[in-house]
Amino acid sequence: MTFALNPLSQPRPTPVDHCSGPLPRRRVLIVSPHFPPVNAPDHQRIRTALPYLAGFGWEAEILTIDPAAVPHPQDPLLSQALPTGLPIHSTAALPKRLTQLVGLGNVGWRGLPYLTQAGNRLLAQGSFDLVFFSTTIFPVMILGPYWQRRFGVPFVVDFQDPWRVDAAPAGHHRPGGQLKYAFDKSLAAVLEPRVMQRVSQVVSVSPAYPKVLQQRYPWLHADQFAVLPFGAPEADFEQLPHLPLNQTLFDPQDGRQHWVYVGRGGPDMALALRGLLGGLAALRSHYPNLATALHLHFVGTSYAPPELATKTIEPLAIACGVADLVTEHPQRVPYFEAQKLLTDSDAILLIGSADPQYTASKLYPAVLAKRPILAIFHADSSVVDILRQTQAGQAVTFDGQTSAEQLAQQLISPLQTLLAQSQNTPPATDWGAFAPYTAQAMTKTLCQVFDRSIQPPSQPTGG
Repeated sequence: MTFALNPLSQPRPTPVDHCSGPLPRRRVLIVSPHFPPVNAPDHQRIRTALPYLAGFGWEAEILTIDPAAVPHPQDPLLSQALPTGLPIHSTAALPKRLTQLVGLGNVGWRGLPYLTQAGNRLLAQGSFDLVFFSTTIFPVMILGPYWQRRFGVPFVVDFQDPWRVDAAPAGHHRPGGQLKYAFDKSLAAVLEPRVMQRVSQVVSVSPAYPKVLQQRYPWLHADQFAVLPFGAPEADFEQLPHLPLNQTLFDPQDGRQHWVYVGRGGPDMALALRGLLGGLAALRSHYPNLATALHLHFVGTSYAPPELATKTIEPLAIACGVADLVTEHPQRVPYFEAQKLLTDSDAILLIGSADPQYTASKLYPAVLAKRPILAIFHADSSVVDILRQTQAGQAVTFDGQTSAEQLAQQLISPLQTLLAQSQNTPPATDWGAFAPYTAQAMTKTLCQVFDRSIQPPSQPTGG
């Protein structure tokens, strides 16, 4: 079925057209099994780009799966925030109880027959110049080469995570268990090269994966790749004061400072977390009554369904002797409520991975919240460079040689400064330096990728 969603009553920002003269109208079919009101992170690039695409010469329609068939929480405000009149084609999916019998419970496989049928109908009309797959539901990407052969429409894929993983790191969690993980890995090894044989352009949030893909598929060239993080959702924060919502995790008026971290946990963040919690334990020697002045909130730390979500940070707080300073809420909260938590906080914590390639898209909402930021990240992470360029917050860094005890000592002074500073003064962010990271700027680059994808290639890109 096809439908259009109504906008919020508040006016949306008008996209700025930076190009001179009229732009040719080109049309892109965006395929994303997760789409509002589904509250999933992998539609963030699409959702934040939609207000700006037309300003750069592209009109979009969405092909997605009925939210009722998608195993994710929903946030109705995400739907209300979509542009007026956006065409959304929503398909059915096979019942999970049937496809699980053959090991294919992924919503991509369940929806594939219906997405194929709907895409065939739309592309047969001959009105689309491009198909864009922006999703972590990788099985649907096999429709790219199929539609390219059948309809002659080029396609672009967006790798927000690796699809084919040849060797998982030691201790890596295998979703669904060992057998399911091995089956998914085998399918990816067969299907990813078929997609890469005919793809026009590849977008990636990390510079690491394009290098892997070029080594893996020698017919791909550097000019077919664009490294493009998610853009800062400035339109979301303009709407936030007008939305009918409140966060209920803490009372901003209770006399304590509330520092907030919104995002996943995980073993790769253990060093940063132990450093932070150890630094707090040391800070208590200067402030014996610290618990009456400060509380830390860790929100959405587990990707598991609510009934399966477990706490991984509170146990570290207990081990460090600061359990009375920490509350962990492992369940994910609705998207706009998460942004409200940031703006209601007295300071925002950003916790980094031991992986230097970890870019943390949650940096941008933290900057837009205009609250003091303390980031604990690997020294080679792009987050450190962006914070320093924009002067939006302080970064404390570590590397492969740093111990948790050393990191804790580094953090004592920044924590003390953060606790003592006036909470009514926003950071002195250099918004000019931040402009390249906004959703509008990122969408301009994405549209340049689209433009390149519909130009005849200078040489073959595969069989």
